[in-house]
Amino acid sequence: MSDWMGNGLQGWGERLLAQRFETLLIDEPSPQVLRVTINREEASNAFNTQCGHDLFDVFHPLEIERNRFRCVILTGTGRKAFCAGGDLKERKLLSEHEWVLQHEFFERTFRHVLNCPIPVIAAVNGAAYGGGLELMLQCDFAYASREARFALTEVSLGIMPGGGGTQTLPRIVGERRAKELILAAKPFTAEQALAWGVVNELCEPDELMPRTLQIAQRIAGNAPLSVRQAKHSIHHGLQMDLNSAMHFEIEAYQRMVKSEDRVEGVLAFNEKRKPVFKGR
Repeated sequence: MSDWMGNGLQGWGERLLAQRFETLLIDEPSPQVLRVTINREEASNAFNTQCGHDLFDVFHPLEIERNRFRCVILTGTGRKAFCAGGDLKERKLLSEHEWVLQHEFFERTFRHVLNCPIPVIAAVNGAAYGGGLELMLQCDFAYASREARFALTEVSLGIMPGGGGTQTLPRIVGERRAKELILAAKPFTAEQALAWGVVNELCEPDELMPRTLQIAQRIAGNAPLSVRQAKHSIHHGLQMDLNSAMHFEIEAYQRMVKSEDRVEGVLAFNEKRKPVFKGR
């Protein structure tokens, strides 16, 4: 695991970009856009224990260091799979105790993706099965290749979704649809994923990353404090009754009023120029 805590967060973003991960590719395809690519194409980008550690090392610091990057893209290598879920070849060798410990660590990693204050977009380049679909559902939204396929197949393997799938999928597609998909281990197509709100847009395979990068750049160009507070308000407000959520939103809004970015945004509008936001 990385020593980002020992070194402090000064220059963490540059160290991250320079770091070599065993299972991930990390780059910055556009200023302040971080791209995280699961790089296990030979295993359909299934995540093993090392991949869990690598994803943890990327997303855990993002909960604290919020200024270096303004948007994250999560994807996989190749066109076959976004992520096929947990690596069952590795899991075949685990004892029951090791399985439990590994899964608890995976759950913590997934929660860091879910709780990332910076927007996280999934670019689903292929199959998102099992934990791969659950990982995608932790992201804020997703664009997908028309060739992508989706499924939560865990009950056909003697387990059940344990990366948030029984909670995230019903919140998106509704209880009855989620029960059908999970209890029957029923795959669904990219077109169905779009119709049910699992993904936001479908793209031709070669257009997926350019289109995802385009929306990431648009997010990165907005006031970062405002983006983070809006995400925070949506995420937590949906867990409240409407009246409480409205109060929560007002508290989130008031934090913007004294920010330098709020002053800059209004000034730039009146001066008919593009604002320069600094996240302050």
